[in-house]
Amino acid sequence: MKKTLPALLFMLFAFSLSTFAQYGKLNHVAVYVNNLKKSTTFYKDILKLEQIAEPFHDNKHSWFKVAEHSQLHLIEGAKEITEHQKDSHLCFSVASMDSVITKLHQLQIPFSSWTGEKDKVTIRPDGVKQIYFQDPDNYWIEINDDKY
Repeated sequence: MKKTLPALLFMLFAFSLSTFAQYGKLNHVAVYVNNLKKSTTFYKDILKLEQIAEPFHDNKHSWFKVAEHSQLHLIEGAKEITEHQKDSHLCFSVASMDSVITKLHQLQIPFSSWTGEKDKVTIRPDGVKQIYFQDPDNYWIEINDDKY
């Protein structure tokens, strides 16, 4: 019995993961920010995300619709702004990279390629173009032209 219990637990765990993968979907991503007003303005006015109602009404949360059933939640409370690795980023797909690049230049928001080359676009092996820049809390944002 002792030898079969771990195998049984593993099978139950594997089953639960496959069930989640089959039926689960991304509900939201929460980002902890230092200045909610500044971050809300960035995501609403720069990234043009649709701000939606949030249930707390405590001036510490902003919610945005990012897909049919997925949201971005900004939560104020970070004590300081810290550095973040580019590997950990939010990604948004757009129809026109040229429009985004023009807008970033107009707003004087620096962007770079994956390797950090200023004002350069990375082209993935599958042909998708991508750029990277940071939000007010130094979280990395990827913009690409992957077809959605």
